[in-house]
Amino acid sequence: MADFEVRVSKDYLGFCAGHFITYDGSLCESLHGHNYRASIRLAGQPDQNHYVFNFVTIKRFMRQICAELDHRMLLPRDNPLITLEFDGPNITACYKDRRYSFPQQDVVLIPIPNTTAEMLAQYLCGRARTWLVENGAENLTTIEIEVEESAGQAAIYREQL
Repeated sequence: MADFEVRVSKDYLGFCAGHFITYDGSLCESLHGHNYRASIRLAGQPDQNHYVFNFVTIKRFMRQICAELDHRMLLPRDNPLITLEFDGPNITACYKDRRYSFPQQDVVLIPIPNTTAEMLAQYLCGRARTWLVENGAENLTTIEIEVEESAGQAAIYREQL
């Protein structure tokens, strides 16, 4: 059976955020940020309205989750090399001798092992899957999220439903 696809990639589906990643077992990037862009692709059969999914509705959802990440520090909750300390109104991320302290209201603590574009795409896909299921999207076969951290540099995560 063939599927139809819809894709939403808008200029306003972006977020500016800070992060750092650990890599190669013992290294850590410097604190920096990106002007991320996100897009979503949904595949499946058209529903009773002849939509794979309503563009207006999915744009609103994607805009909302991008807004949650916008102008925030993204920290991985599940990185074994980064210790997180909650100190009153602040959260401190510790890696070896580095200590970064941020106001908790400026941090999004994400249940991923590293804030790579790949893991951000997987996280956003999970959020989208949950939301789509809650909103009765039973006709879908695939969800795909792309997270671009700079022009020409992106990661894609895809789930078959």
